[in-house]
Amino acid sequence: MKINRKWLNILVLASVMALAACTGGESKEEANAPKEGKAEISGDLVLAVQSDASTLDPAGSDDVPSHNVQQAIFEGLIKRDDENNLIPGLAKEWTVVDELTYEFTLEEEVTFHDGEAFNAEAVKINLERLIDPEVASSKYNRYEMIADIEVLDEFKLRVTTEYPFSPILAHLSHSGAGIISPKAIEADYEAIKNGKNPGTAISENPIGTGHFKFVSWTPGDEVKLVKNDTYWGEQALVDTVTFKIVPESGTRNADLERGFVQIADPVQPIEVDLLNGSDYAEVIQTPSTGIAFAGFNMDKAPFNDVNVRKAVSMIVDKQAIIDGVYDGFGTIGEGPLAPNVFGYSEDIKGIEYNVEEAKALMKEAGHEDGFKATVWTNDSPQRSDTAVYLQSVLKEINIELAIEQMEFGTYIENLKSGDHDMYILGWTNPLAEADNGLFSLFHSSTAGVPPNAMWYGSTTVDELLDKGREETDIKERLKLYKQAQEEIVNDAPMIFLSYPEYLTGVSKKVTGFKIDAGGIYHLDQVQFVE
Repeated sequence: MKINRKWLNILVLASVMALAACTGGESKEEANAPKEGKAEISGDLVLAVQSDASTLDPAGSDDVPSHNVQQAIFEGLIKRDDENNLIPGLAKEWTVVDELTYEFTLEEEVTFHDGEAFNAEAVKINLERLIDPEVASSKYNRYEMIADIEVLDEFKLRVTTEYPFSPILAHLSHSGAGIISPKAIEADYEAIKNGKNPGTAISENPIGTGHFKFVSWTPGDEVKLVKNDTYWGEQALVDTVTFKIVPESGTRNADLERGFVQIADPVQPIEVDLLNGSDYAEVIQTPSTGIAFAGFNMDKAPFNDVNVRKAVSMIVDKQAIIDGVYDGFGTIGEGPLAPNVFGYSEDIKGIEYNVEEAKALMKEAGHEDGFKATVWTNDSPQRSDTAVYLQSVLKEINIELAIEQMEFGTYIENLKSGDHDMYILGWTNPLAEADNGLFSLFHSSTAGVPPNAMWYGSTTVDELLDKGREETDIKERLKLYKQAQEEIVNDAPMIFLSYPEYLTGVSKKVTGFKIDAGGIYHLDQVQFVE
């Protein structure tokens, strides 16, 4: 049964009432172009966002809502520009000494928000924390290859890796490598000794070197930041930033229209034309480096059977989801890497829509009569609507699919239990790099840690990904990642739904807001205009 867009919309509308769940346009350059009117340096920027952060510790949970707040507070050694090129951050320059050795020269006039001096020793403490088993950072796999960190002088250090690792500089640009005040790290280790979870003290009082300082966090309500008046570089242009948690899209847009907020994220696809046609806001449409997917728990029957996974994948018309749920925004997912990511190959082709073949595979797997299963999702309207679509089409192969919806933080935590059958999520891959796009999702060392709540593990894929990390020749790396993707697609651990686009509503009263291809906000150049 191929569901057209009209019928999908009817299904979604009916189920939205039952689930009580609801969560484009011009170019990014046009949306960010300076607007007429006098720029004002001061102002209180308010963002209405769908989900709360789960932690303010950069070494903690790997989710976009958390990274967006952390991005404003912390800085790393390396940054990325609008074209995703690596540029200096807290390290003003670096040298690749050999395939194992990197030397960094640091900025010298930087202080942390608590007044502590930034120097090479502070960087050493931070990198050691990322790979400390006691901390058990979710970012560990990005930095586990670091074998030694040597302070050469006050503002220079040397990092040595255990094996050649080509993406190390890109990984140091990830928000997970944001540099934290050594005093805050010391307080966190003391809290661990007193029985607290790693990262608790840092999350309660995050101290970095960034454009904004932490003021308060009321979970489920808002996070407040204030401008860092002693910032070492070009200062931010607004006085305060408030991330206000507003799960309902209609409320976000109403607040945007009334001027209560200046940024509304995300905008629903069906709302794009309305906002772009208004006199108060416009929509920034940003192609992402990530993927939207529906994952199978391969640790549980019947989804431990590859034929069942392939059958479910075949019953899904991805274009129907893009048209009916995303209103045409995004492109069909063929494999785990988006087209704008290093390692993507046009030769990778996903499992095609084929109802009859899906039925034949179910029969071969001994499930011709179907079974009951549950799909988990968070309170994102697109994910909820995708779940509704899956619930409908899976009836064609006699699968009775229930939907369980949760608040985002609860959802991520519950996925670790392994109690789900299927789940709907995304992976942003902000580094636009194959290692970052594949390792966290498909290496066996990450099994059971979201986003790899598939509990996926393959010795063949592990070997290819490990070799890809150590290979220095670009052509050879591309070959290895292509082979890895072919294996992954054949194993069908997830349905590669789409390569999405970010749709963000921005008030015409501000300019300078940016959201990158990883979905991360950049707020330092935001300013109000009359």
